[in-house]
Amino acid sequence: MPDSARDPETGLPRRISLLLVDDHPVVRKGTRELLEGEADLYVAGEAASGEEAIAQARALRPDVILMDVSMPGMNGIEATRAIKAEQPRVGVLVLTSYDDDAYVFALLEAGAAGYLLKNTSEDDLLGAVRAVAAGESALHPSVARKVLERFSAAAQPTPPEDSLSPRELEVLRVAATGRTNKEIARDLDISPRTVQVHLANIFSKLGVGSRTEAVLFGIKRGWIDPKML
Repeated sequence: MPDSARDPETGLPRRISLLLVDDHPVVRKGTRELLEGEADLYVAGEAASGEEAIAQARALRPDVILMDVSMPGMNGIEATRAIKAEQPRVGVLVLTSYDDDAYVFALLEAGAAGYLLKNTSEDDLLGAVRAVAAGESALHPSVARKVLERFSAAAQPTPPEDSLSPRELEVLRVAATGRTNKEIARDLDISPRTVQVHLANIFSKLGVGSRTEAVLFGIKRGWIDPKML
């Protein structure tokens, strides 16, 4: 179970709270039934528009928000941007039928930690929810390719600045490969708790709210070579 799915004081398992945002009731019902079939997940609320999503996120403060893109009124991009401005630590996992470049990069830049297509398998969706709750990223393979292609062409290597320590840069580079906190800890011979502390420091120093944002920042600055991902 991801570290974020445990109470920080007792260390005991706790359930991950979710907010479902989609304008189709049938989609929300099917997603709810899937998620609530898992012992460590529960749906705290639902929303059918971007405006409702912001209000529900403010009231419920969920761990993870499953966000659709195209909705009446405010879309998922605007809603994600507004929610992340208020709650930088909430994990936004996009679940949509659209994989257009414009949507993908707008949502990632707005702060989404993951981007899945609605043809994703149930197991992959559940794994992505848990990963995002743990502060990790989750990208559909086709979306991951778009990200790598975009930044592989755009990134220009520059010397790392002093904003991150050598160890923090090391953690960020390993995190970019998609490893979990426990795997990073094993690779660097440190504890999972130390990995969490380093990632929290990285997010704070870079002004980002998720691992995906931190990796994108690192690629743009040339700290991470996309070819190594």
